[in-house]
Amino acid sequence: MNMSQSKEEILIEALPYIQKYEGKTFVVKYGGAAQTETELKHRFAKDVTILKKIGINIVIVHGGGKEITDTAYKLGIETQFVNGHRFTDKKMVDVVQMVLAGKINKEIVNLINQNDGESVGISGVDNNLLTAEKYFEDGQDIGLVGHIVDVNIPFLQMFLTNRLMPVIAPFGVGTDGTIYNVNADLAAAAVASALKAEKLVYLSDVEGVIANKQLVSTLTEQHARELFGEGIINGGMIPKVKSAFSTLHAGVKKVHMIDGRKKHSLLLEIFTDEGIGTELVL
Repeated sequence: MNMSQSKEEILIEALPYIQKYEGKTFVVKYGGAAQTETELKHRFAKDVTILKKIGINIVIVHGGGKEITDTAYKLGIETQFVNGHRFTDKKMVDVVQMVLAGKINKEIVNLINQNDGESVGISGVDNNLLTAEKYFEDGQDIGLVGHIVDVNIPFLQMFLTNRLMPVIAPFGVGTDGTIYNVNADLAAAAVASALKAEKLVYLSDVEGVIANKQLVSTLTEQHARELFGEGIINGGMIPKVKSAFSTLHAGVKKVHMIDGRKKHSLLLEIFTDEGIGTELVL
């Protein structure tokens, strides 16, 4: 098979997916190395722009955990995690806002716009996009950490209707004006659920869900419960997997977990028959 034949087959394989997803909404949780390594950042910007150009509505919810931790360390602020959630006092929530909304969000928007992706950066506080309440982890107080109770869908739809790509910094605001740190995976899940998105894609530094050193290509909810019980799904993967199944119950069609370090992994997962990560199903 020569190179032109290979490219032709790739395009033919992609065509039915392009037809199927035109006009649909995808929510992409963007994090890990793909968000910090220069080449991967540029590649991600091109990939989401391609998706938008072929008629898919793209909403991005980004993380920034490593940079938050690094910045907090430089400022002499200790970092603690409880079951994948960052313990957040007033000093830490200030760092979260500074890093996510002040730096990372604008870097992502700038890269996408350099590729003519027409994106706009917003946070959960803007026009009360993400209304949150204080979150307790198994009854434990972990500070100014919130869980989302409402998403301002008309506000998001305004951007999508005008062919803009929202890039969301994930923190929420309480009805009393308190600003909460919100786990980016859970924020992406809440946004996808509220939008009834076609897909929710978690782009991170892992291939997907790994069990017995093997990639689980399709993970059912029952199998996930077993892996929780065995401690195979642990740490930061706990809120990710739990939020994935909550979105499926809320009406999101499919959830994918893919490795953002792989070249064009987002396009390969969406536009090829085989895919490359873990697909989660009820």
